[in-house]
Amino acid sequence: MDDELEELEQEQQELYEHHRFTVDRGQESMRLDLYLQMRLEGVSRNKVQAAAKAGCVRVNDKETKSSYKVKPKDVITVLLPEPPHEFELLPEKVDFPVVYEDEDVLVVDKPAGLVVHPGVGNWTGTLVNGLLYYFQGSEAKPLLVHRIDKDTSGLLLVAKNEDAQVVLAKQFFDHTIERKYNALVWGDFDMDDGTITGNLARSPRDRRVMDVCDDEHGKHAVTHWHVLERFGYVTLVECVLETGRTHQIRAHMRYIGHPLFSDASYGGDAILKGTTFTRYRQFVENCFALCPRQALHARILGFEHPRTGKHLHFESPLPEDMHALVEKWRKYTEARD
Repeated sequence: MDDELEELEQEQQELYEHHRFTVDRGQESMRLDLYLQMRLEGVSRNKVQAAAKAGCVRVNDKETKSSYKVKPKDVITVLLPEPPHEFELLPEKVDFPVVYEDEDVLVVDKPAGLVVHPGVGNWTGTLVNGLLYYFQGSEAKPLLVHRIDKDTSGLLLVAKNEDAQVVLAKQFFDHTIERKYNALVWGDFDMDDGTITGNLARSPRDRRVMDVCDDEHGKHAVTHWHVLERFGYVTLVECVLETGRTHQIRAHMRYIGHPLFSDASYGGDAILKGTTFTRYRQFVENCFALCPRQALHARILGFEHPRTGKHLHFESPLPEDMHALVEKWRKYTEARD
């Protein structure tokens, strides 16, 4: 039962609905927005028009206006942010730091341990519940364009209206959003930089985690990494996401033999490198206790403002637990050297 709950929760990580239609041979001429309103259950004509305006509606692989008249055998593809909720979302007071806010967007620095969105096993006390409380008395509503894992800390972008959400969703879809993470991983690297390319799908052995699979299965995923600091047995790296798949950094790093430190789901909560001395074992156990979650932090976020087009850039320092963890390894390495 726990596995089923975890799998359902992971399915809710996908924030975009992708639709593909081939217009019937006998279809009469009709505006594209009207046609899609009939085909997409629960989606308003205004939302379709906003998606088309943002370039998220294509006919025969070309971005198309909502006034286009559909023709038989047209192939229509649609990207829509976050489908309607099937349950009532309730406002709750939840603490989270606000980094930036204007009439269209909100950037928060999510603490580790905070679930982003209500779902199976986490119906209350989430960031979205807190945002509903935060927005009370205004016309704004929390519209997600991406998520980060419960035990990953760092910057998260929220749209405050549907127009902003559609424009930002397309930036994520087109991979133009700047996202950089800091991660402490097991082992040392032969090079200073590298790229991991590998399709990701749920593991057949454990549906709660993701595996790299062959090109015929899973979803395309690319992670670029760069060494920031070496501690011999562990390494602090920067990861740049070219795609944004569930558990992407965690799965990719395990795939190349460098699981994230203290990541229980991906094998990083065991002593994978180092000596057999009791003092070293105790040191690592103390490190696990200092940061009892995957050592991953969403440090940098950059995007084009959905209304002004201005590029916005934000940075978040390492949270206290990861900062203390890195300092502990730094001092250990200096003493050992």
